[in-house]
Amino acid sequence: MSRNKQNIQDNKSLISKTLNWAYSKAIVGFTGIDSAYDLGNSYLSQEGTLEQQVDSLIKWQVAKAATSGFVTGLGGVMIMPLTVPANIASVIYVQIRMITAIAYMGGHDIHDDRVKSLVYISMAGNGAKELLKDMSVKAGEKLMTKTIEKVSAKLAAKIGEKGVANLGKAVPLVGGVVGGSFDAVTTRTVGKVAKSIFITSDKKSR
Repeated sequence: MSRNKQNIQDNKSLISKTLNWAYSKAIVGFTGIDSAYDLGNSYLSQEGTLEQQVDSLIKWQVAKAATSGFVTGLGGVMIMPLTVPANIASVIYVQIRMITAIAYMGGHDIHDDRVKSLVYISMAGNGAKELLKDMSVKAGEKLMTKTIEKVSAKLAAKIGEKGVANLGKAVPLVGGVVGGSFDAVTTRTVGKVAKSIFITSDKKSR
C-alpha cells in the first residue's frame, strides 16, 4: 500500500473514532459544557416555532465554531485517547453535539442506532443526500458500520483538502489547522442538513 493510501486509511480510522467519541460525550456532556439534551432544552424553552428555535441554535453554534478560541479551548473535551489535533476534534464535537441536540428537539431518541446513523450522515454536509439513499429501513450494527465508514471517508477527504495530509501527525497551529471561517461554513452546512433530516422532513411526512 502506498504511503498516501495508508495516510487516507489512517485518517478514516481516526475520524471514525473521533465521531464515536464525540457522540458519546455529546450525550453525557462535560463539566461546564451542556449535553445535547441540555442544549436542546435551552432552545426549546425559547419563544417561537420549533424551526425558529432550531435556526437560533444553529446560528449560535456557527458563531462559536468561527471562534477558534472557543473551539480550541474546550478544556476537558480534549482529554481523550486520540491523536487528532485539538481543533479538529473539538469542531467535530461541537457539530455532533449541535446535530444531536437538533435530533432531540425534533423528538427523536438519540440513543437509537438509526438516529445515531442520521447524525453521522448530517456530518457529511452536502454529501448527505447520497448517503441517505443507501440507508436501510432496518437499523443495526451493519448499518452503523457502513454509515460511519462512508462519513469518515468524506470527512477525511474534506479535511485533507485543507492541507492536513495525516491527522495523526498534524500539529495545531495558532488559529487552528482548519481556519475559523471554514469551521463556521461547515457548521452552518451540517446544521441545515440536520434540520432538513430531523425537523423539516418529519413535518412533511406527517
